[in-house]
Amino acid sequence: MYNCYCLFISLFYYISLVHADEDNWIFPDGFLIGAATSAYQIEGAWNTSDKGESVWDRFTHADSGRIEDGSNGDVAADSFHRYKEDVQLLKQLGVDFYRFSLSWTRILPTGYANVISKVGIKYYHDLLDELEKNDIKPFVTIYHWDHPQLFQDMGGWASEAMVDLFGDYARVVFKEYGHRVKFFFTINEPDVICETGYYLGIKAPGLQLGRYGQYVCAHNLLKAHARAYHIYNEEFRAQQKGKIGIVIHSHYYYSKYGNDTVSEDVAWQFAFGKYAHPIFSKEGDYPDSIKRRIAENSKFEGLLRSRLPTFSREWVDYIKGTSDVLGFNHYNSYNVEPILGSNKTIYENDDGLVYTHDPKWPKTPTSWLRIVPSGLLDNLRKIKDNYGDIEVYITENGIADTGELTDTQRMGYLYSYMKAMLTAIKTFGCNVKAYTVWSLLDNFEWQNGYKERYGLFHVDFTDENRTRSPKKSVPWLTNVIKTRNLQPPMDGP
Repeated sequence: MYNCYCLFISLFYYISLVHADEDNWIFPDGFLIGAATSAYQIEGAWNTSDKGESVWDRFTHADSGRIEDGSNGDVAADSFHRYKEDVQLLKQLGVDFYRFSLSWTRILPTGYANVISKVGIKYYHDLLDELEKNDIKPFVTIYHWDHPQLFQDMGGWASEAMVDLFGDYARVVFKEYGHRVKFFFTINEPDVICETGYYLGIKAPGLQLGRYGQYVCAHNLLKAHARAYHIYNEEFRAQQKGKIGIVIHSHYYYSKYGNDTVSEDVAWQFAFGKYAHPIFSKEGDYPDSIKRRIAENSKFEGLLRSRLPTFSREWVDYIKGTSDVLGFNHYNSYNVEPILGSNKTIYENDDGLVYTHDPKWPKTPTSWLRIVPSGLLDNLRKIKDNYGDIEVYITENGIADTGELTDTQRMGYLYSYMKAMLTAIKTFGCNVKAYTVWSLLDNFEWQNGYKERYGLFHVDFTDENRTRSPKKSVPWLTNVIKTRNLQPPMDGP
């Protein structure tokens, strides 16, 4: 039977609660709502002053064909020069916080911590000044994919040297900004970095190193995150009294066939558990199911050892517990089913699964993104079931448009996903503390360039002034934030 029992039950709970109290979706006391961006996607000023070259600078400049519209982030939304205007947009929305990332090469031009840019340091202090003036909390992501090209030439995240180099960079960040920033996130979406940058090669650095390269990348990112956490915990926490975590991304996965009770958990563990389990579980390390499956496939292929690297006992203990909060990014869901009836002797994926979309799920301008609000609800429930009452901050959620100001679909998407989140909180007791819209501005959307527009505010990239204009979703979301009541958009969800 198409569509599994679990999906039916989740939708039943979701729909019943939606209709039970349509006019009273009040956010909990102290709940935070914000908007997000990242440095390479909005700042521009790629070679201003002494800023060094990042891996994304090289990736876009070396071959413009890698980007769908041949563009790059050299100017982007020019937020380096227009940050005051952007803070006023945040104030117009009435958000509680702004999640933004720092550019490693803007702060440390050579990548190394012995050369610190006065211009780069000042830029982020100026941004923090503006946020403070307007009573907007900063949520700072230390690394959102744009490490120094010099370090990529040394192997990037395929090299364990990055663990110490990232720790050195994080220490500079804590020292400079930790007295005024109370929420740090170390690394954004390690799964995307490793899958698309080191396996598929569609994002910087554009490498295709096989699954072993992908897993080595994951291994080093987890170590680097833990290194930054311990530096904060041991050297800065007592004085700065902030919180620090990691941002992990996951779709949700529904077994395509009702009698398949295994595939959706396998998919979730490969996507989310691979990064969350070493940090948030009581025992630490990768999930046993992942270790076993990868080891079996590696042996079947004739490899002498599993292509998934092994953490020593010391590293298991060092990584375990290294997050005060979980940053969680979610956009999309998939149907999954086992690879069957094939003469292939080697799986392309160690999970042994095929990923598809249910044709009934509404499409969006992004080919991989469907509207499935139950996926957010079920993710939050599964996080709670696996890791208990950890604090969860939804650090990205949103969809793209194609440049229009009347973004009706975005309003419906945000409305339905926030309802799913509130269901998770109120009905299932999920410990969700914040919700973040991706994104504040239209920006450089990685390999898709400027074709996909995720912003609440439209940016005219043909205008040298990069004029910002509010989309139709802005007044609706502004009212939701002001009233703390999730009211439906006038055009309907």
